[in-house]
Amino acid sequence: MERVWLKSYPEGIPAEVPTPPWRSVKDLFEHAFAAHPDNAAYTNMGTTISYAELNHMSMQFACFLQKKLGLTRGERVAIMLPNLLQYPVAMCGIFRAGLVVVNVNPLYTARELRHQLKDSGARCIVILENFAHTLEEVIADTDVDHVVTTGVGDLLSFPRSALTNFVLRYVRKEVPKYRFAKSTPFRRALKEGDGRNLDEVDIGFADIAYLQYTGGTTGVSKGAMLSHRNMVYNVQQTLTWQDNAYEGVEPIVAITALPLYHIFSLEGNCLTVTAQGGHNVLITNPRDFEGFAKEIAKFEFNLFTGVNTMFAALMHTPSFKEVDFSHMRVCIGGGMAVQPAVAKDWKQKTGRTILQGYGLTETSPVAICCPIDSDFTGTIGLPVPSTDVMIAADDGNALEVNEIGEICIKGPQVMEGYWQRPQDTADVMLPGGWLRTGDVGRMDEDGFFWIEDRKKDMILVSGFNVYPNEIENVVVEMDSILEAAAIGVPDERSGEAVKIFAVRKDESVTEADVLAYCKENLTGYKRPRFVEFRDELPKTNVGKILRRALRDE
Repeated sequence: MERVWLKSYPEGIPAEVPTPPWRSVKDLFEHAFAAHPDNAAYTNMGTTISYAELNHMSMQFACFLQKKLGLTRGERVAIMLPNLLQYPVAMCGIFRAGLVVVNVNPLYTARELRHQLKDSGARCIVILENFAHTLEEVIADTDVDHVVTTGVGDLLSFPRSALTNFVLRYVRKEVPKYRFAKSTPFRRALKEGDGRNLDEVDIGFADIAYLQYTGGTTGVSKGAMLSHRNMVYNVQQTLTWQDNAYEGVEPIVAITALPLYHIFSLEGNCLTVTAQGGHNVLITNPRDFEGFAKEIAKFEFNLFTGVNTMFAALMHTPSFKEVDFSHMRVCIGGGMAVQPAVAKDWKQKTGRTILQGYGLTETSPVAICCPIDSDFTGTIGLPVPSTDVMIAADDGNALEVNEIGEICIKGPQVMEGYWQRPQDTADVMLPGGWLRTGDVGRMDEDGFFWIEDRKKDMILVSGFNVYPNEIENVVVEMDSILEAAAIGVPDERSGEAVKIFAVRKDESVTEADVLAYCKENLTGYKRPRFVEFRDELPKTNVGKILRRALRDE
C-alpha cells in the first residue's frame, strides 16, 4: 500500500527506524545504568534516586526473586502500585531475573484482581500495603504464593509521619489489617537479595515483557502479550519521531503523573525517558491538583504527558499559575480525545501545543502521533516510522482517501497476541499482521488520520477503557435486575461517564441500590454515574441489546 503520510513527515524523519540498540527492556535499563550512573532517574515526594541507586536496588530485588523465592525464567510477577519509587525498582528487578511483569491497577476490586491474577498465573505480587486487604480476599483462588508488601514511604528519605497531605489523601491513613501465609516487606526483600549473585538470564526480542490487561467486547479482561521486541521498538519509534525536540537539554525531565501501570505512561515516560538517561518526576496522586501543581512547580521540566481531563483540571487550579512551562519542549495528550477548547486554553496559558497521539495497549502503545512542531487541529497525526495504517472496509480491504472505515495497524509494536486466548487473538488480526483496532476513522489526502467513531461500544472515562459488557455483567448479578445496558454519556470532567439502563424484576430496587452494588464490585472509573430504569430495552430481531439506539435517543 502507498504510504501517503510520508510526504507530510517532518524533514529528517525516516520512513523506517533502525534496529534498536537494546535486545530487551532489561538491556535498555542496563545501558542507562552504565551510561548515566550519576543522573537522577526518579523523584517522588522529595526523594530522588540516581541510575546507580536504581541499578543497585533492582539487582537486590532480582536476586531476592531468583535466589530467595526460586522464580524461574518466564514466570509472572504482578505489580500493584501507584507511582512510587518502588515501581521502577520492582519492574527492573523482575526483568533482570528473567521474569514477566503483570501490571495491576491498585484500585481494583476483589473481583477484578481475582480475574487478573488467575488469568496471568502470577506467582508473586508486589503490593502497596494499603490495598493488601483486597488481595487477602482473593489470594486463595490464585497461584500467588508470595506477597511483597510495601508502604508509601518505604524508599523515601523522610519519616512516614512527614508524608505529604496529598499522599495521605490518595491512600488510607490507616492500613487495614491483612495476613498472608508467605510475605516479605519490600525493604527486607532488598536486604535479603543484597550480596547474592544473580544467575544471568538471556532474554531478547521474542520473550514476553508485559502481560498488559485490557478489556474486550466480551467483557473479559485479556492480557496483551507485549514482547521485549514490541516495547524496545516502540521506544525507538518514539525517539525517532521526537528527533531533536530536546536539543540542548541534558538530561531531560519528565512529569509522570499518569500511572505507570498504564501503557501510555509506561512507554512514553518510564521507558523512553530512561533510554535517554532522563529524569521521571513521579506524581503519586494527580487527582489532588493543588498538590500536583505545587510539586511540578519545583522542576524545570521538558516533557509533560496527560489526558484531556488532567489538562482541564490543572488549568482551573489556583497553583497552576506558579508553574513555569518555559522549559517544556513536548506535551502529549493521549488516552482520550483532547477537546479543542482545552487545547486552545492550554496553548494560551502555557505557550505549548498539546500533541495528540493514538495507540492501544495492543500497539505498545504508540502508532500514530502529530509532528512535534505542529499546531492542534484535531487530527491524531501521522503513523510513526516503521508503522503502516490502513482504513479498512468490513471485508478487510483497504479504502480510499477520506473514506471512513476501521483503523488497522501493522508494525513491530503490534502485540504478540492475547495471553492463552488464540481465538480472541484471531478475532482482532487480519492476514498479514494487521491489527483491527475497532476504531473508525479516515485518512485525508495528506496522510493525516482522524477518528470519526468507535466501532466497539467502549466507553472512555478519563482516558481509561471501560467495556459495557463488564458493567452489564455486574449489574445483572443483582437478583432484582433482569437485564442491563451500559453506554457512555458526555461528561465535562471525565470526557465520558457510564450510564446504565436497566429493567427491574423487583420494582422496589432503586438507583442507589444499583450504584452501591457497582461500588462494591467495580473500580471507581468503571462505576456508573447514572441509572435509568426502563420497562424494556431496544433489541435486534435476534434479541441483542442495541446500545447504539440508547446512545442515539
